[in-house]
Amino acid sequence: MHILITGISGRIGANLAKALLDAGHSVRGLIWERDRRLEKFATMDVELVEGTITNVGDVARAVAGVDAIYHLGAAFQGGGPFTNSEYFEINVRGTFNMLEAAQTLGPKLQQFIFASSDALYEKYLPGGVAVPIAEDTFPLQPGGHYAVSKLLGEDLCRGYMRNEGLPITICRFALTVAGEEILDFRQFYLSHWRKSYSGLTSPEAKAVALQLDDAAKRVGENALLLARDGNGRGYKKHIADVHDIVAGLLAVLGKPAALGETFQLAAPQAFTWEEAIPYLAGKLNLPWVEANLAGHAPTYYEFDLSKGRRLLGYEPSFDIYRMIDEGLAMRAGLAVEVVPTFVGKRA
Repeated sequence: MHILITGISGRIGANLAKALLDAGHSVRGLIWERDRRLEKFATMDVELVEGTITNVGDVARAVAGVDAIYHLGAAFQGGGPFTNSEYFEINVRGTFNMLEAAQTLGPKLQQFIFASSDALYEKYLPGGVAVPIAEDTFPLQPGGHYAVSKLLGEDLCRGYMRNEGLPITICRFALTVAGEEILDFRQFYLSHWRKSYSGLTSPEAKAVALQLDDAAKRVGENALLLARDGNGRGYKKHIADVHDIVAGLLAVLGKPAALGETFQLAAPQAFTWEEAIPYLAGKLNLPWVEANLAGHAPTYYEFDLSKGRRLLGYEPSFDIYRMIDEGLAMRAGLAVEVVPTFVGKRA
């Protein structure tokens, strides 16, 4: 297939481009003038088109003649700051422009794949999320202008599926990490929680802040923190390595079962702080402490990936241990080969 990727210069887009080339596809990428990280394409046979999804002419040039479109380009929290107006213009109007151009391809267009986000779910509830989050049944309650813009993008896609018959697939990404980022994940560190609690004023939160300050005096500011909720239950979170997001994007391509569907992409399973903190502390030779983080909405959720496994054969392979191990290998300057791996808990 001849495939267009918007947002190709991002870490997901660039990794996806390489994977598609390796699979024998030809790739065109739309390069935004505000994100010109082109060095990664020096060894890739990729056609690069300069432009922006907010310009109808640029979009028409980028879409011309392609068989499939990965629409990854977006304004997002980590790439900003963006104004509310920019979130609307880039994520909503830009998606509208892409869909309008896509329909001009007629039957040549085999698939339009839209990148959405787990920010559409309210994941941080006072008691945590009691059941695994399933993409077709869990309520969509976006918080913040980024999340609202992604929901509007999804709604546009669903509208073009119904009214124009476009072959669309929606993929919601979990929080995505790449390379060494998992080693510096803020919520693993005592310093992050001291800062978070410094602005809280409830008696419960103030008591926790004093406990955290005392821990910092004993073990140092750079210590890790095994976070628990107010009842002592360890935190649980479901994220993804960039390779598992790319694997999901490849899994939907060309699959009739993917058309008209929404899929959550994430790691093979959620991880708990009980698993991650002792393991990471041992690898980094850092001390760690525990704390019940009362007075604060806990992190406690996981995704149900059974739909992707059933319809697509989607089998992500980067659990928290593999993310840490390969992050350490990259930090040490070692080459990392992405191969299938055991994804269960370690003995």
